[in-house]
Amino acid sequence: MERVPNNQALKGRTVLVSSVGAAAELGIELERSGARVITAPEIESHEPESYVALDEAIENIFGYDWLIFASVHAVDYFLRRFDQLNHDISELDDLRVCAIRNASSTRLEEMQVHVDLVPDSHAAIRVIEALEAYVGGREAFRTANFLIPRSATSDDPLPQVLEHAGARVDVVAAYRIASTNESLLAQLRALLVGGGIDYAAFSSPSDVAMLAHMFDTADLSHPLRDIVVACIDPPTKQAAHEFGLSAVVVPLESSIPAFVEAIRSFQYREQ
Repeated sequence: MERVPNNQALKGRTVLVSSVGAAAELGIELERSGARVITAPEIESHEPESYVALDEAIENIFGYDWLIFASVHAVDYFLRRFDQLNHDISELDDLRVCAIRNASSTRLEEMQVHVDLVPDSHAAIRVIEALEAYVGGREAFRTANFLIPRSATSDDPLPQVLEHAGARVDVVAAYRIASTNESLLAQLRALLVGGGIDYAAFSSPSDVAMLAHMFDTADLSHPLRDIVVACIDPPTKQAAHEFGLSAVVVPLESSIPAFVEAIRSFQYREQ
């Protein structure tokens, strides 16, 4: 097979990159190789459109055995509303609290909320394993009630995995994810659902975290299913792994030119 010129190596391929840091240079180099580049928009967190479901869950907090927080935003918005409804932090003492990611655990501790479990990995299956080890077996899930505050548009597989294990799970919108470019965010979601993105190229660990925030998930394996994950260096690969992803493209040298060449080479091998 004749090697495709570098300026055409990625023709017909769509690559998702971040909107921050070295990603701007990365996007330019990918476009020079023929790729269509989609830049993830910057996002913000806001109050939910409705507090009905969250308020009902808070008023019935003693009906739950576990609270699971997958992000600092979930912690902040839940506890803010908890306080607005005149509840005291001590009311959470009888619940088990699971914090996914150390940042969530730290914020809970700052707010005087005890943390019972911080799983080693963010991936849903690993969280389930950590919970199972804590409660002494999966059979205990059948009598357990979980409350998971998150955004209304979250694409986190954890609730479904918990329900499959036999647990009762209530997922309530505690906040919403918005973008300064809502049309681009909608386009990105549509492309992901329709299989319109071929590569996700991460140029730093913060790129991975930003995308996880966009989908309000600690496990990116669901929104990025069937997408080739490329990481510029080992720390970024590790960050991807922590969010449930397996990077298959990692250059030997941590530079933008080497990164783009690694993606080109991978595409060439796949042709």
